[in-house]
Amino acid sequence: MLALRVLAEVIIQMVQFADSDNSLSHKESNTETTARSGLMGVDIPVIRKGSGPQILVLHGGDGPIDRLPFADRLAERYEVIQPVHPGFAGTPIPEHFDNIQDLIFLYLDLIDHLDLENAILVGFSMGGWLAAEIAVINTQRFSKLVLVDSVGIKTGGPFDRDIADVFAISPTEHTRISWHDPSKAPDPSNMSDDELQIFASDRIAHGLYTWEPYMHNPKLPYRLHRIDIPTLLIWGEGDQVVTPSYGEAFRGMIPGASMVLIPDAGHSPHVEQPEAFAKHFLEFALQ
Repeated sequence: MLALRVLAEVIIQMVQFADSDNSLSHKESNTETTARSGLMGVDIPVIRKGSGPQILVLHGGDGPIDRLPFADRLAERYEVIQPVHPGFAGTPIPEHFDNIQDLIFLYLDLIDHLDLENAILVGFSMGGWLAAEIAVINTQRFSKLVLVDSVGIKTGGPFDRDIADVFAISPTEHTRISWHDPSKAPDPSNMSDDELQIFASDRIAHGLYTWEPYMHNPKLPYRLHRIDIPTLLIWGEGDQVVTPSYGEAFRGMIPGASMVLIPDAGHSPHVEQPEAFAKHFLEFALQ
């Protein structure tokens, strides 16, 4: 826990000194509803928007993505269902949570609770890791899997930096490696006090789930062969957090998986190129 306290101090400094568009500024869709599901003492906000076949969205370390334009585009055809990971968007982290395994098993319960049927499972970055872990356990309730600039594996040797250390680099460097267009990065200098607090707590929760081992499960590569549903990896061509070659290695571990690159995009292609992202997603979903 000492490491997490140090991480918290680093994050507060990032918030105070970052000079890096915040998703909280997007208007909420009129069709969006939020309900809370209580599972084993954990209260989980579940955001729903749109109607039609189901998409279960697992967000990444930047927090919920339901207010982004690409989500509105998908909600024109689908019911987009997005749980908010405990610790994000101002929610508490359960006292017994200390890594991503807690989140995996919480969501296995949530998936049953929601009674999903033939849903498309989509994960972004850390959420992609989470989606892959869920898929190797059981794909019974899912028809397809989409991983977007996902972390979760280690492709090189013990001392190779496969995944950029986003907690150790400066805010300026973080923006440089994460974004093709830095103007679209979250800007703490334009946030209200409440938004700053959420921004900082999101980073702390991100660290809790991904700190040790850093951003990967060493056993996951030996389990990815169990994924038995059509899988698409969508990657920002300019991502330097996890590069396209990392994505190709990930793709090669999942039977029959395919991968598309989105130009002029970094680690968040759904933010930088929402139309291109929606196009690739819908083409895959409608196959």
